[in-house]
Amino acid sequence: MSHASPKPTVDAVILEAGKIVLIKRGNPPFKGMWALPGGFVECDETVEEATVREAKEETGLTVGIVRLLGVYSDPKRDPRGPTVGTVFICKRMGGELKADTDAKEVKEFSIANLPPLAFDHGRIVADALKTERE
Repeated sequence: MSHASPKPTVDAVILEAGKIVLIKRGNPPFKGMWALPGGFVECDETVEEATVREAKEETGLTVGIVRLLGVYSDPKRDPRGPTVGTVFICKRMGGELKADTDAKEVKEFSIANLPPLAFDHGRIVADALKTERE
């Protein structure tokens, strides 16, 4: 029996006027694929703080959290090992789109024309779009 615990992660769904902000991953796993901005939670921060930090680091945008979308915990969602991802719907508060840290590129995509996404981000975006229509 393993005593390893899943690592906490966060993702930001930044939706605006029919577009979503995605980053192109610069590192494995899924290097070169598009993904939601996000990453691992640091020991000294809340999931909300981690979401705002990761969004800023990877996209150049300052975001505000609108609401919790959900928690994603499939043990196979990340090939590096089990993670529990807390995902927030966020809104742009300021900043300019600019890739940084481990993001190779950042871009706004029309939700009608999304590229294939890394991890379980396709499912997360589908969930976000479904709740936005409700």
